[in-house]
This record gives sequence, structure tokens and C-alpha cells, in this order.
Amino acid sequence: MKDTTDFVHWFRSVAPYIHGFRGKTFVVAFGGELVADGGFVQLAHDVNLLNSLGVRLVLIHGVRPQVEARLTENGTAIHYVNGLRVTDDRALACVKEAAGTVRVEIEALLSLGLANTPMAGAGIRVASGNFVTAQPLGVRDGVDLLHTGEVRKIDAAAIRRRLDQHDIVLLSPIGYSPTGEIFNLSLEDVATQAAIELAADKLIFLMDTEGVPDKGRTIHNALTVNEARQVLEKTGQGKAKKLPEDVTYYLPCAITACTGGVKRAHLISRHRDGALLSELFTREGIGTLVTPAPLETLRPATIDDVGGILGLIEPLERDGILVWRSRELLEMEIDRFLVLESDGVVAGCVALYPFPEEHAAELACLAVAQDFRGRGFGNLLLAEAEKQGKKTGFKQLFVLTTRSEHWFEERGFVDSSPDHLPKSKQALYNYKRKSKVLQKSL
Repeated sequence: MKDTTDFVHWFRSVAPYIHGFRGKTFVVAFGGELVADGGFVQLAHDVNLLNSLGVRLVLIHGVRPQVEARLTENGTAIHYVNGLRVTDDRALACVKEAAGTVRVEIEALLSLGLANTPMAGAGIRVASGNFVTAQPLGVRDGVDLLHTGEVRKIDAAAIRRRLDQHDIVLLSPIGYSPTGEIFNLSLEDVATQAAIELAADKLIFLMDTEGVPDKGRTIHNALTVNEARQVLEKTGQGKAKKLPEDVTYYLPCAITACTGGVKRAHLISRHRDGALLSELFTREGIGTLVTPAPLETLRPATIDDVGGILGLIEPLERDGILVWRSRELLEMEIDRFLVLESDGVVAGCVALYPFPEEHAAELACLAVAQDFRGRGFGNLLLAEAEKQGKKTGFKQLFVLTTRSEHWFEERGFVDSSPDHLPKSKQALYNYKRKSKVLQKSL
């Protein structure tokens, strides 16, 4: 029998996401390239999985490569102004033809029900229609863009009715005016406005690059809206390397969406099989996450945090790193604790126990979850504990530790002895445990 330990650990790790995503609305946008090169087959499997888990899905597809292929076949000139297609009558005919073809191909792939495949027994229903009202972009830089338009309104109520019936809603980059005109729209405009109007929980762009480039060959794992704006400003001023073209399209959309009420925006690679699942169901993800505010919150603990703190410290108690605390004791002392919350999960904690007569406090139960180590969370917790200690009027912090002596020394603590502890603490010192005593002046 194969060892299933890793599988069990993995399945337990994704359970909070499965629970948290049920009933949430995700808007997923991808270019026509994903359909043209056959990549939508794998994405269809992942979409089926999300749908089966109760995620409400709105898909927006692009058609740029399909339109350009038809224009080239017809011998029609391809004309862009600042990244926007000038859509004349011949180009609009190609847009309509391409959008219809791509939509049908996507619906066909989402209808697959072959045995022994991830789509077996899926029974997915796809809804599409005139959900997007558009208006002309008009004249830009002295050029009339003709049938190229922008989103005027998204019929969010109609889309929600389809989602309530467990349909997947599929939107094409085409909009209609009240007078019956048809407009060619950009994929990113439709996706962004749909996400905002639906108050979506996530807007996800599948693109050519891995995410927003950081230093070297790395990418930004997460950016706040303000940080994302700074990335754009720096590259615009020539102070950093130029961003990939697709990032210049999608990152501003992520910013717009998050400032418009969307909770999260994700920029991930379309080339990686399972990218959607890897981004959604792992702590680190594989692309760039954009959020309205920082993911991490440092705050006083409440009674609702007891379960999270216990899950955090129990492995350390089993290893003898921390002294065992019962749930009842933790509930009684919860006002002593600070927690660092990351995206709704208790990622770290620390406690301060006051000794007013000596103007001192004990720093205790400093712990960071395994999945969050290496991000500087321990430093954040220590700094906040020191800040709270100073604010309360303590002159000194002390800590008892069996494994982390060097970590505290590197942060300004110095060796001491049990004889220098507050008298009431000396009476409780466990000489069998032989914890190191370290102190720091505030």
C-alpha cells in the first residue's frame, strides 16, 4: 500500500479553500490564444472542478488571434491605435465570426463528458447572451475607432440569475448598444467591468507571463493596489525594466477592479497546466495577487482566535519548544495575545504577561505557522510586542526559551538568569526544563 500521508496532508491543507470558495463569484479572463493553441482543454477540466465545488464562474474569452487570422486571410489591413483596434466594417465582420466560433468551441469543450476524464459526468450548463451594453470609443488621437467600443453597462442581475441556477456564464468581447449597434470590445474591459458590477470575489487573468516581474527573474507574489501603482509609475518613468506587454494591459485592470470593490485580482500564466488550481489552492500561489489592502493584519486576539492559536502552537508544544497550554487557560488569557492574520488565517501569535511591580513583561508563545516562515512574521510580532510594552510603560522584556536563544540575541536580547526574573516568576521557574532567560531593555 502506498504511503498516503502526503495526500492526507495536502487534502487537509486545501479544505479551508474548498469551504471558503463555495458560493463565491470568480471572473476568469483569457485571451483567444488559449483556445487557438488547445490550452482550453486543461482549463475546462479545472473549470469543471471549481464548478463542482460550488464556485460561481463567469468566463470571458478574447478573440484577437482569431480576428487577425481572418483579416490576414481576407487581405485586410490590421490597424491599431495605442493598442486599440480600429474596427471598420470588414474588421467587425471578422470579429463577429471569430467570437461566434470561439464561443461555440468553448461551449463544446465544457460539454465533454467522456469517461475516465476529469469532465466525466460534468453536466455543465453554459449561458451566454447580450449581457454587455457598449458605447463607441469615438475619436482617439485624431483617429475614429469606428466599431471599437467600451463597456457601458453589465447586466449583473441577469448574470446572477444564471449563476443562481448553477450555470457558467460565458461572455465574449462584444457589446450591443440600445440602438442595435455591435461593438468590438477589449477582453480586459469586459472582465474588469463584469467583476466590478458583480462585486466578484476574484478577478483572474490568464496571460503569457508568469506574473508581475520583480527583481531578477522573480515575480511579485502579492501587491497591494498602492504597490501595484508604484510598479507602473516606476516603469513609466524609466526607473525599472520595461514590463511585459500583457502586464501593462492587465495590471491596471487589476488595480481598477480592486478599487471598485473586487476583493482579489490574480495575474497568472496560461502556459502552466493547472495554473488556476495552483494559484487558488496553495498558500503561495504561482502568480501575482493584487489586493485592495495588505493581506497581513496584526491585531489583538479575540476569543474567536483560540482555535487558530491552538492549531499554531500545538505542534511546538509536542516538540517541547513551547510550554503546554490548555484551551481553557488560553481562553482566560486571550487578552494577553496578539495575532498576525494573513488572508483570514492566523499565521502567528505572541503574548505579553505583565509584571507591573518590576515594570517588566514576559514575552511568551511567539510562534509562526510552518507555511508562513521566512516572511519576517516573527520580526513583525516581536516589534509589535515591544511597541505595546513601551506604550504600557514597561521598561524591560524577558523571555524564556529552550530552542531560540540565538534568534532573540540577534534582536537585542541578552543572556540573563532566573535570579533576575520577577519574584513571582522565579517561583514558577521550571528547573527541570532549564529554559534560557534573556532580557531586553525597552
